[in-house]
Amino acid sequence: MAILESLIGPIASIIDKIIPDKEARERAKLELIKLEGTQDMAMIEARLSAIIAEANSHDPWTSRARPSFLYVMYTMILFALPMGVLAAFNPVIARDIGTGMNAYLGGLPEPLYALFGTGYLGYTAARQWGKVKGVEK
Repeated sequence: MAILESLIGPIASIIDKIIPDKEARERAKLELIKLEGTQDMAMIEARLSAIIAEANSHDPWTSRARPSFLYVMYTMILFALPMGVLAAFNPVIARDIGTGMNAYLGGLPEPLYALFGTGYLGYTAARQWGKVKGVEK
């Protein structure tokens, strides 16, 4: 329950920032408070506990897994820059490379993309929790 209590404040702060309408903001906060004692919130807390345990692990393979995966994704995104330069000089080759990459990425299973999204959100939630607790800077 300590994790949950430490997350309510930051989540309420995020709600304040992303929902401009005051009435909608208050409804969202009320729903958050209603969730506090429910089974859904217990499941969220259990997931976050596992994510935090992994992030705080002394095993370098475990604690660095999420950031390493994000660096791979960033590298793939940044690869668009040289592809743009290549397209200026030889658009046919750039198009063929793009077609091949699209075919490869389209062949990856949907759960892998869901795993990436979950990992990314879990990593940012664990970082936020660490900052709130004063463990991370």
